Amino acid sequence: MTPAITAAKRAKIAFSIHQYQHDPAVASYGEEAAEALGKPLQQVFKTLLATDDSGTLYVAVVPVSGQLDLRALAKAVNAKKLTMANPAVAEKATGYVVGGISPLGQKKRLSLVLDSSAEQFATICVSAGRRGLEIELAPADLLKLSNGRLSDIGRD
Repeated sequence: MTPAITAAKRAKIAFSIHQYQHDPAVASYGEEAAEALGKPLQQVFKTLLATDDSGTLYVAVVPVSGQLDLRALAKAVNAKKLTMANPAVAEKATGYVVGGISPLGQKKRLSLVLDSSAEQFATICVSAGRRGLEIELAPADLLKLSNGRLSDIGRD
């Protein structure tokens, strides 16, 4: 049981867990998850962390089919400029390893922005806290549990 699953259980939301055999040699954790789950790339989301000049971290959740638009994320969180967070910093702040960072159950409560494309799906899949483990839940529940917001932060 991961902190992400514990958070979902405590909140009493509807969710399902999907486990698959992770291949450490795979190039894209997100694409591997989508293929293993039989889901379209647009319905499986990756969790990325960005930082501003002061070191404040922000969580971005975007489809694995695209990329994070750092300018759009900066605008969404009212920051001047953002860069991708150092992986070691991301791991320390969230308590998860890269490739398994969940937007739920993180060690520190960080501002979270979910790409608005999530609204087209009844459920989306995000990491459940380790590689090879995904949690499927409604986008609205993810926003509620993370105190997050929707914005157009992804690009193809």
